[in-house]
Amino acid sequence: MGIERILASRKGKECYELPSETKGKAKKNRRRQRKMSPVQSLYEICKQVFAEFRPGIVPPSDDIQQIKSVLDGMTEVDVGLNPNMPYFKRTVTDQLPKITYLHIHECDKFSIGIFCLPPSGVIPLHNHPGMTVFSKLLFGTMHIKSYDWAGDVSSDVKAPGVQLAKVKVDSYFTAPCNTSVLYPADGGNMHCFTALTPCAVLDVLCPPYSDPDGRHCAYYLDFPFSSFPVDGSSLPDEERERYAWLRELENPEDLTVVGAMYNGPQDCEVIPAVGKIIFVTGHVAPLLSLSYVYTTKVICTYWTCPIRKIMGPVVPYRKPTKEAKRR
Repeated sequence: MGIERILASRKGKECYELPSETKGKAKKNRRRQRKMSPVQSLYEICKQVFAEFRPGIVPPSDDIQQIKSVLDGMTEVDVGLNPNMPYFKRTVTDQLPKITYLHIHECDKFSIGIFCLPPSGVIPLHNHPGMTVFSKLLFGTMHIKSYDWAGDVSSDVKAPGVQLAKVKVDSYFTAPCNTSVLYPADGGNMHCFTALTPCAVLDVLCPPYSDPDGRHCAYYLDFPFSSFPVDGSSLPDEERERYAWLRELENPEDLTVVGAMYNGPQDCEVIPAVGKIIFVTGHVAPLLSLSYVYTTKVICTYWTCPIRKIMGPVVPYRKPTKEAKRR
């Protein structure tokens, strides 16, 4: 859905790079690898699979299955979540509840993060240009509706200001369930999530959204096929329910996404070590942008939202100083 931006500077890279090993540490690291958590396993497989990945190219089926097999076995316990956490509390308001995004990792090849939706939370219909996306529902029940552009319909089926799309999925899902995968031109590249209960969705995007690289996150409204008259349509009446018209939105006004620290397993290259850099990022490219303020000890992350709300600044984690500990 478009929100993770990580530092491109050398300083930011320390979030992902392990310190050089000494001989004394090698044995410890080997023991650590034997106890690799599911989150770290997911990261390692993604790092391997997407090493030579190019946007718009679908990974081989064997590679996709590797990632799916790890995700299929993951639960909320593996990422330190449960439905009773504040992210998932029902709110009494006329507005849609805010959604929390927990950032785990991002590089130019792929990103890993978790969307936390309270009951009635909605991630609006949006696209994934040139991307392969894995979504794993960790817990909860949600409705998913997805579309692909209707390339199989005659070019005479047109309407002004909208584009025809074919329904791929229109169903309810309850965890545990298998990981869903969408592709650049198939699998429901445009989808919408609506939470019926508290829900957590673990997402892997390959590659991440990037406006400079042409991967802009676009949002849409969908309309039934019958909403727009089409003269001389060659689409049979019995098939029209499988199609809808999509109109692009500049920005969804009722969407609020906030960032929070990921507090699950603190593995080597996935989560920065305590005392180094703790950060949160966003994930809705048209909605949220980030400004990084460097200090001597920590990177502060500020949220800016051009639509309605400013969700920040987010207070960064700071390791207590020796002087503070003595007090």
